[in-house]
Amino acid sequence: MNLVKRLNEITRMHPEKNAYIFQNQPTTYGELGIYINRFAERLNQLGIKKGDHVALLLGNSPQFVISLYGSLKAGATVIPINPMYTQNEIEYILNNGDVKLVIALDKLLPLLEKLNERLPEFTQIIACPTPERELDIGQFPFLKEKTQTFTNMINEGNSKFEGPTLSDDDVAVILYTSGTTGKPKGAMLTHRNIYSNAMDTGLYLQMNHQDKVIATLPMFHVFCLTVALNAPLMTGATVIIVPKFSPSEIFQVVRNYKATVFAGVPTMYSFLLQYEVGKAGDLQSLRLCISGGASMPVALLQDFEKKFNVIISEGYGLSEASPVTCFNPLDRPRKPGSIGTNITNVVNKVVNELGEELPPGEVGELIVRGPNVMKGYYKMPEETSHTLRNGWLYTGDLAKMDEEGYFYIVDRKKDLIIVGGYNVYPREVEEVLYNHPDVVEAAVVGVPDPEFGEAVKAFVVKKNPDLTEGQLVDYCKEKLAKYKIPSLIEFLDELPKNTTGKILRRALKEQLVK
Repeated sequence: MNLVKRLNEITRMHPEKNAYIFQNQPTTYGELGIYINRFAERLNQLGIKKGDHVALLLGNSPQFVISLYGSLKAGATVIPINPMYTQNEIEYILNNGDVKLVIALDKLLPLLEKLNERLPEFTQIIACPTPERELDIGQFPFLKEKTQTFTNMINEGNSKFEGPTLSDDDVAVILYTSGTTGKPKGAMLTHRNIYSNAMDTGLYLQMNHQDKVIATLPMFHVFCLTVALNAPLMTGATVIIVPKFSPSEIFQVVRNYKATVFAGVPTMYSFLLQYEVGKAGDLQSLRLCISGGASMPVALLQDFEKKFNVIISEGYGLSEASPVTCFNPLDRPRKPGSIGTNITNVVNKVVNELGEELPPGEVGELIVRGPNVMKGYYKMPEETSHTLRNGWLYTGDLAKMDEEGYFYIVDRKKDLIIVGGYNVYPREVEEVLYNHPDVVEAAVVGVPDPEFGEAVKAFVVKKNPDLTEGQLVDYCKEKLAKYKIPSLIEFLDELPKNTTGKILRRALKEQLVK
């Protein structure tokens, strides 16, 4: 079984049921099935064959849903990309991912025109209209010949298209996750991986066809992809697509549609709690709130639940595990501060450096096994062999387990910074800083931030005394996504190092505490 087959089953059983609602416009499962088949058949006409790589540069929208499922039905491997990424970041993923076709917002067409000559596999574009502006494709020579419109894709294709046979071990999605080397790694998730995690997560969270799930987390991120899109669709629920998070929008959506499930990162819950107009009864239709992406402060969890009288189930996951491995259970007591227990069919374990399981209460590395664990990293065999060992996925996160099987994250990966639920690896930011001609050395750490959990701080040794913080920030804006840009820069005469000359981030963090 896979996502495509399961969605076909839901479509046959409930053709008149709403699959999603977007900007007050509902689309039924029957209509969605037709759009997906037409889109898949048109991809086939454009030369997309089983195993070809297709990238999505889209925000939360019906176009994302149809493009995802249509591409999978055509047998393609889907690579979701944050449309807010810079040209350099997008170029690396398209090139490393051997992308043949890109489905993108039309406002990104100028960027894709620039990248055309440097990407050998890149041959086709499907342009999706951006509400605030529509570009004239005729002004781009390459795009004029190679671009199709999304509207034509879903209006002209064959609504009875069957598509190729999909195997469980075929790679369905490649999710690029930032690497400690500064280069993103493409986690290859098979059809078995993403289907099993959607079904097991939905089962664990007791999702059903009566649920109305709010999808305001970015769909290109694996948290939303599984928990707020695939899992609901696999159970016949209705997804309420919200393009951009805002407290007022969420309160309005819950009231208007009697939403039952909300998934967000801790920052979102903080904004909802602080929203002055929000009242205790505004979220009364919600039966469950889901939190992930970063650890939620216990005080925030308790204050939110007390005010709105709704349960928050905190969980844990990572791209390499499709992503969910743990959630606080709904049929047993929750434990604030815990990431919960094993979800259905997934096993978590805390081990020492030898891979030996540790007793409850002892801290070690969290490792995971299950049908959700990735096939490996795309074109990175050494990274794959380091992360996947003897059937286990080594997460790099330090954790402990209590006597009742609840897990607790003690620390994130050694240097990982979580900004509003997004992962930022210091090395990636440092490499950008090092490329500035006036920077001698740089080290990046995370610092507490009241709104986003953490913020990026850079310590810099400069060769030009006239170099300012503002100049460095402007430099970073050209090369990094917004959430990766340092919000604080401190200039030092030298950076702390060990006897071998390695920069000690730990010492910088200790200095911040003092």
